[in-house]
Formats: sequence, C-alpha cells, structure tokens
Amino acid sequence: MKARRFAAGAVSLLAGALVLSACTGGGGDGDAGDGSVSMTLWQNSTTGPGQAFWQNAIDTFMEENPGVTIEMQSVQNEDMDGLLQTALNAGDPPDIFLQRGGGKLADMVNAGQLKDLTDLISDDVRAEIPEGSFAAETYQGQVWAMPLSVLPGGFFYSEDAFAAAGIEETPETIAELEDAVEAIKGTGMEPIALGAQDAWPAAHWYYFFAIRECSPEVIEETGDSKDFSDECWTRAAEDLQEFAAIEPFNQGFLTTPAQQGAGSSAGLIANRQAAMELMGAWNPGVIASLTPDEQPLPDLAWFPFPEIEGGEGLPGSMMGGVDGYSCAAQAPDECADFLNFVASAEQQELYYEAFQSPPVNTVAQEAVTEPYLQQILEAYNNAPFVSQWLDTVLGQNVGNALNVAVVDMLAGNSDPERFLQTVNAAGAQG
Repeated sequence: MKARRFAAGAVSLLAGALVLSACTGGGGDGDAGDGSVSMTLWQNSTTGPGQAFWQNAIDTFMEENPGVTIEMQSVQNEDMDGLLQTALNAGDPPDIFLQRGGGKLADMVNAGQLKDLTDLISDDVRAEIPEGSFAAETYQGQVWAMPLSVLPGGFFYSEDAFAAAGIEETPETIAELEDAVEAIKGTGMEPIALGAQDAWPAAHWYYFFAIRECSPEVIEETGDSKDFSDECWTRAAEDLQEFAAIEPFNQGFLTTPAQQGAGSSAGLIANRQAAMELMGAWNPGVIASLTPDEQPLPDLAWFPFPEIEGGEGLPGSMMGGVDGYSCAAQAPDECADFLNFVASAEQQELYYEAFQSPPVNTVAQEAVTEPYLQQILEAYNNAPFVSQWLDTVLGQNVGNALNVAVVDMLAGNSDPERFLQTVNAAGAQG
C-alpha cells in the first residue's frame, strides 16, 4: 500500500464499568507435560455467523492438531477492553485475544504482556498479507499481533432512503452532507443514526473532522505528545458543533447504544428507521444480524467522509485500521500456529463471509463481491494517509477521556474550548 500507515491495530471501543466475574481470564494450562496444550481465546462476536466462524476455526484447528485444545470465550464488544486489561494486570489473561492496537498495544508491550510473533509468522501468511498490514501491528520493530481484517471508517447508507429523498449523488463536502440531512428529514426518516451511549461512535465524528482539518504530521505528533494545542484540533471541534446544530442525528441519540439490539444505531439502519451511519467496516455484518430476516441489507452502500474546504488534511485520508489478534506473553507457540491458521487464505475467506468485512489476506480479497466492500478496499489502498482510530492511538486513559468529552459537547454541556481543555488535561496526565 502506498499510504503512510499510522499507529496500529483495530477498532477501538470504550469499555464500561465492568465486573470481572462476568468473564474470567482463565489463561490456558499451556504444555501440560504430556504433550498436550490447552489455550483460551477471547473474541468479540457474541451471536450469529461471527461466533460460528471462531468456533468452526477452533474445531478445525484442533482436528488438524491433536493434543491442542482451545476454549473460546465470547466477550461483548463494549466490555472487551476493561475485562482484558483487568485480566492482563492480574497476570491471568487469555492466551489469544482481540488486539485494538495503537497506544493500547504499546502499553501491553511495555508491560511485558504480549508474545513476540515476528519469527513465528509463516512464510505463506507473510506472502499473502501486505507488509503495511503487518506494520499496523508492529511496535519497536517487532510484530505483536496477527492482522485479520481491514476496518476503515465511512458512511454506510440505504440507497433506497437516498433515492426517496431525491439524493442522486453521495455527499463529497460537508455542505452537501448537510443538504442530504435536510432532504432525508423531508421523508420522515431519521437522517443519521448515532449510538452515543457507547461514546466511541460519537467520538468517531470528531476523529473524522480532525483528519480533514489536521495534517498527517500533526496527527502523528499528537499521538506521541498527547498535546492538542494545534488550532486544527479546535477547528475540528467547532466543525462538529456546527454540524450537530442542524440536528442530524436520531432522536435520543445520547442514550442509543451502537450495536446491541434493534434499537441500536446499527439496528436503526437494519430496520430502515435511519438512512445512514458513520461507522467502521465491520458494520455490514452488525447490520445484517439486526435485520428482521438476519440477512444483509440489499441496498446497503458506502461513501467516504466528505472533504472540508481549507482543511490541512490530505484529501482522501481515512480513519481506521487493521483488526488483529495477539498472544499473551506466556502463551505457548501453538498460539502463533493458530493465528497463522486463521490468517490463511481459506480461513480469511470464511472470515469475510461471516463478518462481511474486508479480509486482510490479498488472496481472500479476490472473493469480495459486495460493491461497498470493494469501494472501501479501493479507498483504503489509495488513501494518501490512514490514521488509526484516535482513542486507540492515544491509549486507553486519554482515548476514553476524549470519547467522553465528545459526548459531553454533543449533549450541550461543553463547547470546543472546554472540550480541548479536557483532552489536553488528560493528555498531560498520560
């Protein structure tokens, strides 16, 4: 890929206040002394085809590798970060787990909590997965997670809803997006679904305004410094406040969840109550799981976040990253064998079919048929700059503070000036 890749990993989601007993770490016993190996896997698909993919992959791998046992634990997406961090800090993590990347990956490496996969990745996998995707899972020159899926963000929308509103072309500027919002309002449908209850979906709006207003250099520097003093960060907050003033989001968006149930923001798209949603490339699978027949939405389409006139960001830049899986530091080498297995072309094609998101394996990408996924891959591969989700880049403490501050501003309890004071204060504390 010609794009400069910034930071690492995958989609970052806000973890709520959790009780550890809801899901135990239960790291595998490793080598039991009799040649058998036992491992645990934490993944974040709790229902439907995604969960079936992981169980089928485990069953197939165990059949091909007698003596290896893998126990799967499905963890709700919004719960993963908090439970995982608690398990890691307690020294009892799962052997294999979803890796968010960015500052979170760096913190785990610096704490000695991850297994170095650099020399354990098979030649076949290296040949079929772009180096840029491995770079997204690299820190201090070593690979710490296996990339599995390409997950940039953009707008998923209903072509039927746009047609009913008389929208013939997807918005390319914020002014055109505002016009689309007003046109959709005229049909009686909610223009944009937003699940701000989970904080991170609301923060995505700020991230995208920032990647349009800020140069790649500023975004990279801020990822390291946690200093938001450049004026572009303030302009991004002002952009979001001005856009929110036209009331583009669904009624009750502040208490709407993102991905759980028919009343979630994804559910509003699935049940044709809202026309579009700004979300990562995992969204088609979530939407499909929430339609009445649990089938993909037939008129689902995609377009990138509109450009901003005068912004310092490179046109075509994208926000998002690569979904990966890590091995805990104490995990046996069979953990890497399993990750090589799920990264293979055959398993990656099954991954794409289950999650309806773009696989990272280039051989498996040939099986992608949905126009919107093909568009995402084309935009991603041609992007001049791709930044990881900002809350992932900034690490859990600063990232969570940023997400909550965005929601506070959208709720009318803050303004751009106080918003930046909040995130700068969080950044100063690290």
